[in-house]
Amino acid sequence: MNNWLRTNKVAMWLLTVLRVYIGYKWITGGWGKLTGGFDASGFLQGALAQAGGDHPAVQPLWANFLEHFAIPNVGLFNVLVPIGEFAVGLGLILGTFTTFAALMGMVMNFAFLFSGTVSTNPYLILAEIFIVVAALNAGKIGLDRWVIPYLRAHVWGRKNREEGTDGTPNNRAKAAA
Repeated sequence: MNNWLRTNKVAMWLLTVLRVYIGYKWITGGWGKLTGGFDASGFLQGALAQAGGDHPAVQPLWANFLEHFAIPNVGLFNVLVPIGEFAVGLGLILGTFTTFAALMGMVMNFAFLFSGTVSTNPYLILAEIFIVVAALNAGKIGLDRWVIPYLRAHVWGRKNREEGTDGTPNNRAKAAA
């Protein structure tokens, strides 16, 4: 299954549809917050209120994070959440840094789940897992097709796994031969 997700052309097309759909969900949520005056304080206070009782929806460790870091720094979250949602959506729609965008989407979805909000978060996490596992195949029909090879060759200083940085076969390729 893992190899199929990473190499198959049918999987590539299915992942593209999934990626664009999830990206649309993220970008519309982020755009609404960017243009609509987002304030996370109500959400954070509501999450903290769910930390009490016999069956708390928010567990004590996360409640401590909310009480001692998130709520005192709500201004930071008022900026990070909308920009993060918009950036994740843009990355997924354009297929740029697709794996990283899906991973950051998962981080936000888990944060919302930890805060007691179920909504569509579990479905998005499940879909994002497929995108992360598929790695570059999820972004082949997108800008990752050109961005990642360019970065590998010019920024990270490597061409591919079979060649060294100077274009000569590396030791692993020699040992395999």
